[in-house]
Amino acid sequence: MERIILFDGVCNLCNNSVQFIIKRDSIGLFKFASLHSETGQSLLKKHGLNNDLKSFVLLENDKFYIKSSAALRVCSKLGKAWPLLSILRFLPPFSRDFLYDIVANNRYKWFGKKESCMLPLPEWRERFLD
Repeated sequence: MERIILFDGVCNLCNNSVQFIIKRDSIGLFKFASLHSETGQSLLKKHGLNNDLKSFVLLENDKFYIKSSAALRVCSKLGKAWPLLSILRFLPPFSRDFLYDIVANNRYKWFGKKESCMLPLPEWRERFLD
């Protein structure tokens, strides 16, 4: 099963989230690509998604999930107690995504941004798609 997370490569919150996932995904379920990369843009186009998303995207076996649905699906696959958050999937997406959108719209102001995409640590390199 292929699981790819597309994320905003210049967003500090997004980069920290990717590092958080990698550290808790001990068996390497997830691969990563920047939304702005050639691979990311190609995958967005393939799935008919807007290339200007303010969300990270989870692609799982040719299906896509965005916003809180993507985040909760990722949490369900992480170690320790993180899968417990997946119970929130029973709330309607519009209510879950309300808070998600507030954070997404303010992420640069609150968390800052980099001038370029993060470079993965050498031990994580094989998990990143070009």
